[in-house]
Parts: sequence; C-alpha cells; structure tokens
Amino acid sequence: MERLHTLYYLLDLAGTFAFAISGATAARQRGLDLFGICAIAFTVACGGGVIRDLCIGAIPPAGLTNWRYLVAAMCAAGATIGLYPFVRRLNRPVLFFDALGLSLFAVTGAQKSLAFGHNAEVALLLGVVTAVGGGVLRDVLLNRVPIILEREIYASAALVGAGIVVLGYYFDWLTTDWISIVALIVCFGVRMLALRFHWNLPVYSIRKS
Repeated sequence: MERLHTLYYLLDLAGTFAFAISGATAARQRGLDLFGICAIAFTVACGGGVIRDLCIGAIPPAGLTNWRYLVAAMCAAGATIGLYPFVRRLNRPVLFFDALGLSLFAVTGAQKSLAFGHNAEVALLLGVVTAVGGGVLRDVLLNRVPIILEREIYASAALVGAGIVVLGYYFDWLTTDWISIVALIVCFGVRMLALRFHWNLPVYSIRKS
C-alpha cells in the first residue's frame, strides 16, 4: 500500500498528543501514581487507533509498533504532570483536549479506513470507533460512566466529522487536505458548542404508573 498522506500522519500524532493530555489530566485528578498516569495517557491516546487497525487488518497496529506514538503520549503525560498547576487553571481541560482528540481521530480514522480500501460504512463506523474508543477505555479504567453512554453530543460529533471525510472522498468536492480541515473544524465546533449550550440527545425515561 502507498504511504499514507503526510497530513493524515500529523493529524494522527496531534490526536495522540491531545488525547494523552486528557487521559493524563483525568488520571492526575483521580490521584493515580506516575505509572498510572502514563498508562492511562497511552491507553487513551492509542486505544481507539489500535481497535481500528485490528478491524481493517493493519496488523500490527501502528500505535504499538511506531515509537512516535508512544513518545507523543509520554511527552503529553510529562507535560501534564510538570505543568499541572497551569493545566488545572484551564477551563475544563479534560473536555477541551478530549474534544480536540475526538475531532482529530474521527478524521484520521475515516481516512485510514478509506485508504485501506474499505467502503463508506466501514469508514464511518471506524471513524467513530477511533474517536471514542480511547475515551471509553479511560472512563472504564477510572470507574466512570463513558461519555458515549450519556446523553451528551459526543459520538454524534465524531460521526459528523467522519461523514464529511467520506462524502468528500466519494464526491471529490475538495482536496483531501481541505476536506480533513473542514471535517476537523466542524466536529470540534459541534462538540464545543454542545458543551457550551448544553445540547443533548433526547432521553427516554420510564414513566411510573
């Protein structure tokens, strides 16, 4: 297979770094030790990508064989630990970096699935899985209810981003670079607006008779 586009690779590393920060921050807030923080950071950063690679047949997964992903995750964890007083002053840092990682991985997950010759359905599903997989693993390991099981606009935002990548690929609207940028901005914007204005999916509660 031809070498994946440079922009894809940069976005994937950026997503790894962003998700690792969100994981390290959440682990630090839970009072984990150094090993625990690094383990959570790497799991969040590479978990979704590993699941995607296993599904599309990209074996062994890049997150386990490419040393750059481990270095990016560990650098993010180290920066979070060293600059934690600054990170803590940010407005809801876990949610911000989680939204950034979500957007980056939704785009790269769909891109890599298409690059491996899979159809639109696979690209959409694995774009979402890549985006939310690491966050689900983080929440499970930290004994929290995963965000995608709550009513927040989270996986839906990833689906929008992956959908833009797929539509752009099949209809050839713009170059791959521009489609990626548009999808990234839209996905991140939807997630942040949902947090800002408390947009939620409908909840169906059981009525007491």
